[in-house]
Amino acid sequence: MFPYLLQTFTTLFVVVDPLAMAPLFIAVTAGLTPVERRIVGRRACLSALFILLGFALLGETLLTVTGISLQAFRIAGGILLFWIAFEMVFHKRSDRKSAEVARTERPDETEILGLAVFPIAMPLIAGPGAIAAVIVATTHAPNTTAFFGVIVLIIAIMAMTFVVLQIADRIDAFMGPTGRAVISRLLGVLLSALAVQIAIDGVHGLIPR
Repeated sequence: MFPYLLQTFTTLFVVVDPLAMAPLFIAVTAGLTPVERRIVGRRACLSALFILLGFALLGETLLTVTGISLQAFRIAGGILLFWIAFEMVFHKRSDRKSAEVARTERPDETEILGLAVFPIAMPLIAGPGAIAAVIVATTHAPNTTAFFGVIVLIIAIMAMTFVVLQIADRIDAFMGPTGRAVISRLLGVLLSALAVQIAIDGVHGLIPR
């Protein structure tokens, strides 16, 4: 079970990418006071946590209702995660997310808390890749203990993201453009291998034995 949880943690960490959230969070909360920024970061992490936990608990039911097989979703999830990895390696993902941030209008006093839900909680934190990874992980859990282990990992990743958002200014200054680029590419290569493995597991499940 430990290798499974380690793989799940690695996948979720790479997809959510808490460290990369620092510069994006700073950009989308430009003009806010430090207190307002901390409030927005806290609400964003709570919103993303509820979104991911919802898909973790209801993902299998959703697949059953829609008539999608688990193997098909594993293959689709593997492809989606591989595409995210491709974007990370070639620095396209950060460019796309930065464009999403740039399209967001700067908030007035009544919109500050709304930023926590969109675009920070979704799609910047709990985006399609994170949702797919959560559903694949929970439906692929070998037993109940592993399932609840995934829940704990989701909470842990969101806690890490919360810490990053609270100290985003210092993290962004420390990493710099070069550090962000190196880490993003290394994590992208790792995620690509995990994505291929998820897709292979799905293909094996479709082959009659």
